[in-house]
Amino acid sequence: MNNDKLFHLDIAADLRVGYAILPGDPGRVDKLAKFIESPLQIAYNREFRSVLGTVAGEKVLITSTGIGGPSAAIALEELSKLGVHTAVRVGTCGGIQMEVVPGDLIIPVSAVRMEGTTKEYAPVEYPATADFKVTRVLADVAEKNGYRYHTGVIQSKDSFYGQHCPGTMPVSYELENKWNAWKALGVLGSEMETAALFTVGAVRNIRMGCVLHALWNQERKKQSLPDRDDFDMDAAIKTAVGAVRILIEQEEN
Repeated sequence: MNNDKLFHLDIAADLRVGYAILPGDPGRVDKLAKFIESPLQIAYNREFRSVLGTVAGEKVLITSTGIGGPSAAIALEELSKLGVHTAVRVGTCGGIQMEVVPGDLIIPVSAVRMEGTTKEYAPVEYPATADFKVTRVLADVAEKNGYRYHTGVIQSKDSFYGQHCPGTMPVSYELENKWNAWKALGVLGSEMETAALFTVGAVRNIRMGCVLHALWNQERKKQSLPDRDDFDMDAAIKTAVGAVRILIEQEEN
């Protein structure tokens, strides 16, 4: 192991940075980098691609976390070693509630821990919860920009196809029953990383927030409601970067 670099992120261990923006997909790093100043790629190892730049005069790191809780947890663990104290996930999800239309934003206040990573961090009774200040600023930015958004609970899972093809799984009875429970409880959407990030953030004293872009809503499709898949991430990206900018400006003054 090279002690001069973080083992997975491959970033110099002596870099000091307080703020991070965390897409899942390495391909979204460039899209985010367009909205920060002086972006420079400093590492790309496995699913972890990192670009360093500035926002409002403060260093900000954009690092992709890959798919799912294990890699997201690794990314945040190693970012904490650089001094990151505030991070915003920007990602995608599928809608669950009928009012979540593709293209909407979801700004989660908490996440159902239907995954395995957080079981190695916290008792099952502990809620995966966002930082209130970061969440409030994300909602303020979305409101100011006129974006349709929802706040509330989301679900984080480990199996994409367990959601989309539950009937093909030997544990279909459990997957389908829990999905119906999430619907009845008003859970807004489903994705794969947020519960891990919220929980690791709590353990490592990192303020975490999240903004998700709803790609589709399978429940609307089942009811033959208008539901055209939407892959335009601009609103989520602008909300995430805008919130980080406001947080920096508020805390530097």
